[in-house]
Amino acid sequence: MNLNPETIVCHGEGLTLPSLFAERMRTMLGEEFEAFCASYAAPAHPSLRVNPLKISPCRLKEIAPFLGDCVPWQENGFYYPADGEIRPGKHPLHEAGAYYIQEASAMLPASLCPPAPGERVLDLCAAPGGKATQLAAALGGEGLLIANEIHPTRAGILSQNIERMGVRNAVVTNATPAELAAKFPAFFDKIVVDAPCSGEGMFRKEADAVAMWSPENVALCADRQAEILDEAAKMLRVGGYLTYSTCTFAPAENEGAVLAFLLRHPEFEVVPSAEAAVVASREKGLLEGGHPEWVEGFEAYPEALREAVRSTYRVLPHHCDGEGHFAALLKKTAEGEAAPLPRKDDKSERRKSKKGAKAEPAPEGTAMKLFEAFAMEILGGVPDWVRDTTPRLFGDRLYLIPKALAEGDPTDVLKGLKVLRAGLCVGSILGLDRGRSRFEPDHALAMALPEGTQTHEADETAAVAFLRGETLPADGKGWHVVTFAGLPLGWGKASDGIMKNHYPKGLRW
Repeated sequence: MNLNPETIVCHGEGLTLPSLFAERMRTMLGEEFEAFCASYAAPAHPSLRVNPLKISPCRLKEIAPFLGDCVPWQENGFYYPADGEIRPGKHPLHEAGAYYIQEASAMLPASLCPPAPGERVLDLCAAPGGKATQLAAALGGEGLLIANEIHPTRAGILSQNIERMGVRNAVVTNATPAELAAKFPAFFDKIVVDAPCSGEGMFRKEADAVAMWSPENVALCADRQAEILDEAAKMLRVGGYLTYSTCTFAPAENEGAVLAFLLRHPEFEVVPSAEAAVVASREKGLLEGGHPEWVEGFEAYPEALREAVRSTYRVLPHHCDGEGHFAALLKKTAEGEAAPLPRKDDKSERRKSKKGAKAEPAPEGTAMKLFEAFAMEILGGVPDWVRDTTPRLFGDRLYLIPKALAEGDPTDVLKGLKVLRAGLCVGSILGLDRGRSRFEPDHALAMALPEGTQTHEADETAAVAFLRGETLPADGKGWHVVTFAGLPLGWGKASDGIMKNHYPKGLRW
């Protein structure tokens, strides 16, 4: 990477920072600046978050010896050795969705005000999926999570991680904030906006973030963050909570963004987190409060707003084991500007039969019978959570869409949006148009099954072979869920002593 020496200042061996950034941080931190710089030369502290949809932290500790100390503000977060013999990201437990590799600081926003089971939640800038899957874990399979990402490639990665972590009540969309706001006015109980930012907090981990930094990019990010926040405000119900976060140190994108938002939206207020782990971390000095005085022109803001911003959160790398991060928890206390209601689509009437005509059975009815028969035979029964979903066929694929999305036909709400995952795809109905239909399970169904599903258990050697796409020796016939340590990895179909591998080719090692 070629760096212009006129715009780079060095602090210690191997550490390079943009000079304007360093000057600003020196002004902000004062006597702490040298300790801040020294943190860049210190080793990183990689971490992961246990997925309680699949396994408890206690159980994972029994079978994953690489788990270390707990992340202070997140009970499911753990550090692990950077130079350990085991690579957690290349382990069968990772592919089973037992945990998500996530930077410790990135666990803070979704920890400030976790959703309760049954609530409707939006992660507006969700890729690659760390915060979305953390929110899904708190929901516990109840209610609704809409995980959105505006960039198509990143949305695809998000969808894969939602599937790997066994989330069954999520809708993954690839839409702009304005498109979603038109569909979901005052709809959500909780919204998380982990906004695109200048990435200053990731300088130690990502050289590209250093190379791309400029004051102009900071200003550009701040403008974009304001637009995103304004759309998010339209989608939150009164009494709901909006979490705003970035992975940058820039006051213009942090305290400044919150101050400006509060001026535009007096129906919101800053509130401190009531979560015990967050409160304790703040009291111990691991988390810093917000600094309105770091914002250029802060004197022009009302004193009440400046004081409120002190209840926001900063993660500084010389105070704790984590990269740079900022988070604010905002509560909507009154109605804001009315968002436009979605237009009724007359095409929704097409499902209704003409007066006097004999109604034909919906194809979803046939599809559900096939799925239920499969579940009874292979899974030992139809899971209880199925009753809280609405079945819909997209082509030959059967999705179970959370009823929390809409009281009527959920496809009406989703029309006009690019949807990558409409709830849980349980399988495909093959031959439905030929009158000789059969059900073939989807990989997502296997990943959504709980720990301990009675199937084909593989040891670590066999699990690695399965993940590579190899066949396994097996007794019996028919479909089996291949598991490792009791956690599903995917489907196999046994015949003549061989388990044919149905692990998706695009995921194979």
